[in-house]
Amino acid sequence: MPKSLPETLFVIVRHGNTFAAGEAPRRIGARTDLPLTADGMAQAHALGAHFAALGLRFSRVLVSPLARTRATASAISEHLPDAPAPQSCDWLREIDHGPDEDRPEEAVLARIGAEALAAWDERAEPPPGWTVDAAGRRDAWRALFATDAGPTLLVTSNGAARFALLADPALTGSGTGAPGRMKLPTGAYGVIRRAAGGALALVEWGRRP
Repeated sequence: MPKSLPETLFVIVRHGNTFAAGEAPRRIGARTDLPLTADGMAQAHALGAHFAALGLRFSRVLVSPLARTRATASAISEHLPDAPAPQSCDWLREIDHGPDEDRPEEAVLARIGAEALAAWDERAEPPPGWTVDAAGRRDAWRALFATDAGPTLLVTSNGAARFALLADPALTGSGTGAPGRMKLPTGAYGVIRRAAGGALALVEWGRRP
């Protein structure tokens, strides 16, 4: 990275809940555009109030094209009056789960097996049949971290967010970014700080307000 880059923050949010309490979760990816539930909207507003209380101000807001991420970003921005209009970025779109799209978790596990699912959760290695473009996603995160546009809020999905941790070796060491902890829960966020000079550090991962 260029050494002239200033210090800044990248706040990465996973959208709020798309399944109601008691509803069996399914593998929802790029081809299934679910709305937020009432609880998901509450999570999004909690994030916005939390960021406002922390005094966070963003120079740009980047979102996936999917409705669940755009609704989350909109609710957050209601608490940050000076937040800029969201910019849609296709590289933040959720992955495509192929034959497992919109299927219950037990069916997914039966098809791909526990080992393949663990490889995805721990190392972001996609199971057979999933469309991920891991190299392209890592490159997109690296390009983002090398830009000089000020503090950035990103609202995306679990499958896309984890590749932020693979964009730089400093983000995948011990601690909150360790293998096996790549997943962001719904309504949670992570923070990556870029120091003056360009060095990256993981500050938070998986925090809920």
